[in-house]
Amino acid sequence: MNSHSEDTDGHSTNGRRPAEQGGTVTVDLLIIGAGPVGLYGAYYAGVRGLRTAVVDSLPELGGQVTAMYPEKLIFDIAGFPQVRGRELVTALTAQAATADPVYLLGQFAESLHRDDTDRLLVTTNLGTEIDCGAIVITAGIGTFTPRALPAGEDYLGRGLAYFVPDPLSYTGTDVVVVGGGDSAVDWALTLEPVAASVTLVHRRTAFRAHAATVAALHSSRVEVITDAQVTALDGGQAVTHAEITAKGRAPQRIPCQRVVAALGFLANLGPLRDWGLELHDNRHIVVDSAMRTTTPGVFAAGDVVDYDGKVRLISVGFGEVATAINNAAVHLDPATPLFPGHSTDEQPATAAA
Repeated sequence: MNSHSEDTDGHSTNGRRPAEQGGTVTVDLLIIGAGPVGLYGAYYAGVRGLRTAVVDSLPELGGQVTAMYPEKLIFDIAGFPQVRGRELVTALTAQAATADPVYLLGQFAESLHRDDTDRLLVTTNLGTEIDCGAIVITAGIGTFTPRALPAGEDYLGRGLAYFVPDPLSYTGTDVVVVGGGDSAVDWALTLEPVAASVTLVHRRTAFRAHAATVAALHSSRVEVITDAQVTALDGGQAVTHAEITAKGRAPQRIPCQRVVAALGFLANLGPLRDWGLELHDNRHIVVDSAMRTTTPGVFAAGDVVDYDGKVRLISVGFGEVATAINNAAVHLDPATPLFPGHSTDEQPATAAA
């Protein structure tokens, strides 16, 4: 498994860094999806000595956890009585870093071809080509596209964002959060202690977020405007004001330098539908007990898969992706053993004092 890659200028990348747009990355394994299961898969691929690239349509690591509930406590992760979503992603990212994967974020796998040597060639929507021997799909329930804010899309990256990777960067700013689900309420509460002001705008009266979180919202200093929408953003080079129109009221214009559109995400298998995969309900990928799909060399794990008795939990996905990686290792080299050995066998036990 000593593959290497070259970018379009012919410079060796050793499969360790993203190629420039339109370049080529050559690795042993491609993981599609950088959520918790994909990140653990990247780490486990390193355990098997596989060089790995990870592609994800979202610009940040962590998948649905980062996008939708980074501040929520998760209670069903082994070894953690409770852990916040962002903390779980941080730990998984650090663990995956030991395998030094190539991250190709903000782009999605589009076409799949097989060359004369049975190598798989995947091209992304940005023209990056990944040359690999096997693929593991861990893409949650497909490609995630942020739901657009109807007004002000021209300000994306100039005050308008879909994610808050660094809450401290909002310190001292006037922030408008748009949405009524868990992510919107979470972001509003997270930003409230550091922002100069936070206004939450929701088009309905009732929130879809957890009741306890909504109660915390109403007890905070966040201004909540319901039955309303952001109908315009303005400010020239960057956002300076938002126009908010509530039902039955005249539009009001408030100052803001940052807008977080937490309107949810559209999930779709997208181009993966054309990869010859057997699908269930037209949205989940059917796999066998080895996590093999019906397309040779392509495996899948996590929420995207379906089989009799499937339970969609992160903890289940961790086990599935380990199974997928081990079987992918055998696919890449039939002489290699399926069972990798125990991690405790790698180092001698420390003697008790």
